[in-house]
Amino acid sequence: MQTVVTAKLKLNTTPEQFKALRTTQLAYRDSLNYVSQYAFAHGKMSNAVRLQDATYEEIRLRFHLPSQMACSVPRQVGASYKTLWTKVKNNAVHRKEGKTKKRYKGLDKAPTFISPTLTYQYKKDYTFKKEQQVSILTLEGRVIVPYTGYNKHVALIQRGAEIGASKLWYDKPKKQFYLLVSLAIETADPTPETHKQVAGVDVGMRYLAVTATMQGDCTFHSGKQIVPKANHSARLRKHLQKKGTRSATRRLVAISGRERRLKQNTNHVVSKRIVLQHPQSLIGLEHLTDIRERTKRRKGKNAKQRKANRTFSKWSFAELHSMIAYKALLHRSMAIKVDANSTSQACPKCGHTCKENRPNKGLLFVCQNCQYTLHADLVGARNIAMRTLLLRQDWRGTGLLSVRAFCVGR
Repeated sequence: MQTVVTAKLKLNTTPEQFKALRTTQLAYRDSLNYVSQYAFAHGKMSNAVRLQDATYEEIRLRFHLPSQMACSVPRQVGASYKTLWTKVKNNAVHRKEGKTKKRYKGLDKAPTFISPTLTYQYKKDYTFKKEQQVSILTLEGRVIVPYTGYNKHVALIQRGAEIGASKLWYDKPKKQFYLLVSLAIETADPTPETHKQVAGVDVGMRYLAVTATMQGDCTFHSGKQIVPKANHSARLRKHLQKKGTRSATRRLVAISGRERRLKQNTNHVVSKRIVLQHPQSLIGLEHLTDIRERTKRRKGKNAKQRKANRTFSKWSFAELHSMIAYKALLHRSMAIKVDANSTSQACPKCGHTCKENRPNKGLLFVCQNCQYTLHADLVGARNIAMRTLLLRQDWRGTGLLSVRAFCVGR
């Protein structure tokens, strides 16, 4: 089995190399916007082959991109339009089912690409050299740049790991270029014999994650120190958006970056703790597709409704799940998705399920049938662990895992 990790390499450029990379980045972004406008004007086209046939020559002439980059641009735009079309179709289904009244407006105008991050194809646009150097293609030809990075990632590159595409990312505040390289790492194929332990992970806002095992062990990963910071950022953002000045806009950009880094770092720490606590285990995660639509509050006063919706959609649970998944594979474990329906309302002792099991939707779980009492988030984690155990037993009996393993790499 393969898992994909991303190596972040710091490029130590000279002033001439810096200028060449920056010029290439901006030309790539301008070509993305050109192809996006063309796709929108021709029926919001998402077919990458047709986009390339129609725009390749113009990209080469107008933006002077090398041939491989000129091929990457239509593919990236086509993928973006496919994603938007998927959201439009899902929104139409949700409106028909009465789950939402809002119409998705992502395709009302041509998508604009703001970030100058560009994509490089391995052995075509960039290659690695000896002595920690990388050869990168620019508008003015190739430049050979020394790099530094995390020792384990550098060792994987030098030992001949399977290298994929990369992205040239520019950190504007630090005025520093980074090369984000995808590395495919071979991991041992999981079997029921190697994954004997089972753990369930319940995510939430009061506690970012609660884990439980079939032996009764549990761990609470609190968000007590993180949530107030996120709330403070939300208040600042609301105040600055009302001002609307240029300085306020600059502060909004800085706040958004700080909040994103805070969440990412917290997810990294929590996911690492969970994986290290459960080696060679089958880790069950909730299948949280359309979680924002399903948890959206539709009753109550407008101010309270907006505050509740903002609270429920505040944290990046998908990112936390993806981090647990790829870290688990690196530590000889595996994460799978299980049904999330009624995990916090079902009694793990007698199976009785009803909303009244959680009085006032609080932290206390009280079964209305057998009076079993426990922390509500721990009940959710135990139910997930039991559903994971059922999947493992079925896997052991049939030799096939009945759900698709969630092993998305970063």
